[in-house]
Amino acid sequence: MKIRGITEADIPALFAVRVATHENRLTRAELVSLGITEESVKKRLRGSFKGWLCEASDQVVGFAMGDGSTGELWVIALLPDYIGQGIGSALLRRVEDWLQANGCTQLWLTTDIDTKLKAYTFYLQHGWRDDRVEDGLRYMVKDTSSAGEGPR
Repeated sequence: MKIRGITEADIPALFAVRVATHENRLTRAELVSLGITEESVKKRLRGSFKGWLCEASDQVVGFAMGDGSTGELWVIALLPDYIGQGIGSALLRRVEDWLQANGCTQLWLTTDIDTKLKAYTFYLQHGWRDDRVEDGLRYMVKDTSSAGEGPR
């Protein structure tokens, strides 16, 4: 398996992974309704976003992206057959390290409010903590500064 930076040419494969996830699965139509299209992802990558993907046998099996201007872990998605192999952890670390290198001292993400989902446990195991539940989303944060304080 190989982890590398995401390019614009990878975007169609990212959507194939995103709509095939086990938890928090969204259809292409649902993604479009949220303003997430191949073009909007291109714009993000040309702006303050960066991401990494994992390939196995020349197939994208997972990816993660973050926003260097806000400290947001924007998305992490993995094909169900590849869960539990350390890929998600490796992708998460890449994004976290990059966000921290960009001066983000408090990282944040939104996830489902259901604490029984694997994603919630995954984030807790990687040092994330609950911040709040608002508008049907759970906000989680991770401090990366030695003082544990920083902008959101």
